[in-house]
Amino acid sequence: MNLAGQKVLVIGLGKTGIASSRFLIGQGAKVFVTDEKPLTDLKSAIIEIGGPSEKLEFCKYDPDILARIDLIIPSPGVPPSNILLIEAVHKKIPIVSEIELACRFLKPPMIAITGTNGKTTTTTLIGNILAKEGKRVFVGGNIGNPLIGYIDGKQEDEFAVVEVSSFQLQWIQYFHPSVAILLNTTCDHVDYHGSFDAYRSVKERLFENQGESDLAILNADDPRSWELSNNMLAKVEFFSTSSHGTAGMHLAGKVLVHHTIENEKEEYSLDMIKIPGLHNIENIMAAIMAARYCGCSRESIIRAVTEFKGIAHRIEFTDEKNGVTFYDDSKGTNVGAVVRALETFSRPIILLLGGRDKEGDFGTLSALVSAKVKELVLFGEARNTIGDLMGDIVKTTKAATLKEAIEIAYRHSSPGDVVLLSPGCASFDEFSNYKERGRFFKDVVKNL
Repeated sequence: MNLAGQKVLVIGLGKTGIASSRFLIGQGAKVFVTDEKPLTDLKSAIIEIGGPSEKLEFCKYDPDILARIDLIIPSPGVPPSNILLIEAVHKKIPIVSEIELACRFLKPPMIAITGTNGKTTTTTLIGNILAKEGKRVFVGGNIGNPLIGYIDGKQEDEFAVVEVSSFQLQWIQYFHPSVAILLNTTCDHVDYHGSFDAYRSVKERLFENQGESDLAILNADDPRSWELSNNMLAKVEFFSTSSHGTAGMHLAGKVLVHHTIENEKEEYSLDMIKIPGLHNIENIMAAIMAARYCGCSRESIIRAVTEFKGIAHRIEFTDEKNGVTFYDDSKGTNVGAVVRALETFSRPIILLLGGRDKEGDFGTLSALVSAKVKELVLFGEARNTIGDLMGDIVKTTKAATLKEAIEIAYRHSSPGDVVLLSPGCASFDEFSNYKERGRFFKDVVKNL
């Protein structure tokens, strides 16, 4: 892909937009950058790219700019309904995501992980296993460092382990992972994609360019996965906590059984897993299969899994106060994540639910909340919307802010209870992201 002399519009100047702009300039493109924020709020981003120059121009957020553009790179948070993208499609201007642009220049084989939940845990663990084996590895994408920033370097690693979101898959064309993992698909980002079916179809694009030498890893407990596998050229392995597939991994009592593509059988004890929840067993099975396919030994896998303590803000133990335990699941920004968090505990739960609604189907939580939750504390912008759907299932209290919700939960708790922040919503009503919300939760709990 020759970018020299191309006029490229980068929409959005967050971390991904900045990295994309720097790469494009390095390839000889003339870069136009735009953002819904005013220029006065973007000066530091412009400077980070390299400052205004003959290769970099800031332009107004206006479709008129498209008359000068050959290619568009939207940042992940820019939805297909964006006015610039709609007009670009109408004018037949090519649109590619940052991750599509990056894969055109990527040298190491890519392990790509997507799914509604579990992406970051699985991506991080695969990176840890490969490193434990002594392999050089880049870990990034939707987690931490954008892939395009890695492309701009020497690319001396043996593997690139990349977390991929539906936002990034929206605008791919030749994106081609050697190993592709779809962990699960539950209702999320309907506000972005327009419908659950559209969201799911975009997730499944992860596999569309794989060939016979590649590996696809799917969740056997999702019936759609079997239909999906029938249309694949890649080798397929399944993971399951309930069924026994012919090729892949399943849970059998206290062991994970792996039937490899080469028709070999090996077992891993559940005792090596230190992070809670059935969903994490699924994540670990997917990671093991990917690592084995990439040449990692069983011994390296066991050591890496045993040492893995999970990731911050994902059902993370926070503190104990007077017999009440607090868990931070701020990363649980959709209904499917709340389900996994609730299934983790057997003790009575006071659930903190709320934030900014992403059109999640909270009604589907009713049975699980009735069985698991002692009290709901609803907070933030979505508190009334969620309350209308499920406020009569268990005792329910509403709070304007997260701080107020935490304090209410503690006052209403008894020794042995779990206070669980698993909001099922975005954080943007009060916080800049889920990490800031999780840190705030921890600080408030510490000072109770």
